[in-house]
Amino acid sequence: MLEIIAYLGNTELLKLPKTAFLCSRQVPAGVVLKCYDWAIAQREAGRCIISGFHSQLEKDVMHYLLKGKQPIILVLARGLKKRLEPELKDAINGKRLLIVTPFDKKIKRVTSETANQRNHLMAEMVDEIFVAYALPGGNIEKLITDISFKGKTISPFKTG
Repeated sequence: MLEIIAYLGNTELLKLPKTAFLCSRQVPAGVVLKCYDWAIAQREAGRCIISGFHSQLEKDVMHYLLKGKQPIILVLARGLKKRLEPELKDAINGKRLLIVTPFDKKIKRVTSETANQRNHLMAEMVDEIFVAYALPGGNIEKLITDISFKGKTISPFKTG
């Protein structure tokens, strides 16, 4: 099991009920707007969302979440960033963002392997996993069918 080895922000967020947002990098166009609607609904409900926020769609979801006041946990598939975007600094200063990583600062690039390890860590940390889209046979589908995550609430699961 991976552990968080570095963090920046409000560690109290780890005590909250958390929902992971997962989505394959390749998504059908019809899923995109549904993800935006989902993000807005989570923001309005004040739910703590955890994700890698790495793909373009995940970055868009984070954009919608950052417009609210709810807690967000960003899990990196590399070591901690040296420089943060202003909107992330604002959220950290507002005590509503936590950035965590299971990787040493020597890991500077995201790889398929580090992304898979990050996704497993997220799945271990959360109460619920929201899968916006899982490419058939892809890493997200493999993750959510992994026996170690049985008992987690996983919804909805869409395949192509």
